[in-house]
Amino acid sequence: MTHSHEHPHAHGHATHAPADFNRAFVIGILLNTVFVGIEAFFGWRINSLALLADAGHNLSDVAGLILAWGGAIAGKRRPDARHTYGWKRASILAAFINAVLLLVAMGSLGWEAAQRLQAPEPTEGWTMMAVAGVGIVVNTATALLFMRGSHGDLNIRGAFLHMAADALVSLGVVVGGALYLWQGWAWLDPVMSLAIAVVIVAGTWSLFKQSTHLLFDGVPDGIDMAAVRQLLLGLPGVRDVHDLHVWAMGTSSTALTAHLVLQDGAVDHSAVLREAEEELGEHFGIHHATLQLEQPAFAQQCALRAGAGCS
Repeated sequence: MTHSHEHPHAHGHATHAPADFNRAFVIGILLNTVFVGIEAFFGWRINSLALLADAGHNLSDVAGLILAWGGAIAGKRRPDARHTYGWKRASILAAFINAVLLLVAMGSLGWEAAQRLQAPEPTEGWTMMAVAGVGIVVNTATALLFMRGSHGDLNIRGAFLHMAADALVSLGVVVGGALYLWQGWAWLDPVMSLAIAVVIVAGTWSLFKQSTHLLFDGVPDGIDMAAVRQLLLGLPGVRDVHDLHVWAMGTSSTALTAHLVLQDGAVDHSAVLREAEEELGEHFGIHHATLQLEQPAFAQQCALRAGAGCS
């Protein structure tokens, strides 16, 4: 009997539609755009590098939110004859560009703060605290809009992390302003800016690594390939598994392909595919699996050909 190439994803189990965050993106972009203007104005007026740095960072976050929103919209486009998976990978690309933008912005901030340390300049502590206090409210509110999607979607997680980091940074600026009022340390402003850069780089690095990993078809975090293989081997009538591949189609969807070698011709193909669909979805969140069912004789030929259409 020849091999069969079947797709176990029907009856409403094919995919889990990602949540719609359009409203969250609109509110987040508007709030942060207004706040960037306020923060930049007062940072320039009182000569506070910490405020100007945070305004620059918030501006990069507005760009990041726009990117993430664009990625989310593109990821929902239906497949067609030219893009058979659709545009799901746009969300991974958006997360990657988002991370790169942040890292570049923080490098620029760090350089400016280091220059300012050589010649510290006075600022106004009360204004710093007031403006940064508004920032805490704005960034916390925006982060909460994305919190529910931050665990299952790397793109949404990027937006959430940026807003949460901003809230912490604004809190740091408030503390810095209070210390400046108390002690009058002019060097505190650039030091706070450097601390802001370090905190944000630390939080962004994992997003950069994960998005890069997924761009090169890496196995998504949380999926144990050995456990996936064991699950497939445990299916009724399956004696072996080879050419197993798992990769991210987007930041919220995972695909799998595998060749399953059956024990004999009497195995019920539909039962194998049905159980594979249910188990992969339940245990690993994989809802797009393409399984090739093979008889032992064909699998042996496949092994001998080693890569000639068998992988």
